[in-house]
Amino acid sequence: MDKTSLYESEEEIESSLMNTILVEVYKSLETRGYNPTSQIIGYLITGDPGYISSFENARNKITSLDREQILEALLNYFMRAQV
Repeated sequence: MDKTSLYESEEEIESSLMNTILVEVYKSLETRGYNPTSQIIGYLITGDPGYISSFENARNKITSLDREQILEALLNYFMRAQV
């Protein structure tokens, strides 16, 4: 075995999936002409999936994630960028 294996923890895998879904939802909203930031924030604050278009299955994708985990990941990302 000449190659080093990379181990991803369950948390990293979940984070990677969350990132992928958020980017896909953002792009779908943008394509439909919405302000993706405002729409996603509206969803995260209220929990109302009506803020997210069903275009490209965006609504189903984002509702498959836990809103609190999304907020936690966003805050952690922001704080790491500040340090």
